[in-house]
Amino acid sequence: MDVPLQKKQPSDTKKKGYDLDDSSLVSQGYTKVFEDNFSSDLALWNAWEGGAYNNELQLYRHENLSLQNGSLVITPVKEQVTGKTLPESSVMKTFGYTSGRVESKFTYTPSDQTSKIRISARIQLPHGAGMWPAFWSYGAKWPTEGEIDILEALGDQYKYTTDYFYGAKVGMVDSNDELTVKTITSSTDLTNDYHVYEVIWTRNSLTFLLDDQVVDEKLSTSPGGEFIPAFYGKLHHIALNLAVGGDIFGKDFDNSTIQTSPMYVDWVRVYTSE
Repeated sequence: MDVPLQKKQPSDTKKKGYDLDDSSLVSQGYTKVFEDNFSSDLALWNAWEGGAYNNELQLYRHENLSLQNGSLVITPVKEQVTGKTLPESSVMKTFGYTSGRVESKFTYTPSDQTSKIRISARIQLPHGAGMWPAFWSYGAKWPTEGEIDILEALGDQYKYTTDYFYGAKVGMVDSNDELTVKTITSSTDLTNDYHVYEVIWTRNSLTFLLDDQVVDEKLSTSPGGEFIPAFYGKLHHIALNLAVGGDIFGKDFDNSTIQTSPMYVDWVRVYTSE
């Protein structure tokens, strides 16, 4: 569904942290083909309405999405609500939290004409136990058209992970998480300021950047990277979400320790290059 615009809040403070200069990418041969600065509405995005996978604790609702000071704000709330187990399901369940997720209406992929796709977002991460923010892309009939995890964090102030998934059959993953996931450790607090997270997607590689510096490169010729060419040319949506709890935290995680805090997204851009 389309996301209604919530009231934009006034601001007299400057957003802190790293920002990316478009001109530097233009000089490298990139062309900007998409940009959303979240200054007026969310017309380019769809909101996820319902629960999710991985035993997450939140119900995704458009009410948890807002535009404030020129940023998309995804706000998790501890509250008991009833909603659909999944958006496509008629089965209802009770959730202990609400949060937000948006997915782009447009799709993108590298091709023989534009061999590089660079997807970027300027984000300030939430801090708190049980917070699972993500910035990623994926295609239909998961995971047959691939998934690229540009950013996943688990409430840590200095760490996040990159990853990708692929499987030849719907619902079955062939890629090996033990070989594909990488933990990135920053020297600065990622929850205190904005930072720019990116991936450059080509036929045979996924190159991940933090503040315009390469932090991970997954190659088709390296262990775990052999499935990257399988989803070259497959159209992807961009997704931004903030999950609460779930399997990723492990079976020993104590849900009573969860501390909610918002995720802020200043802008999202997509560039192409030959």
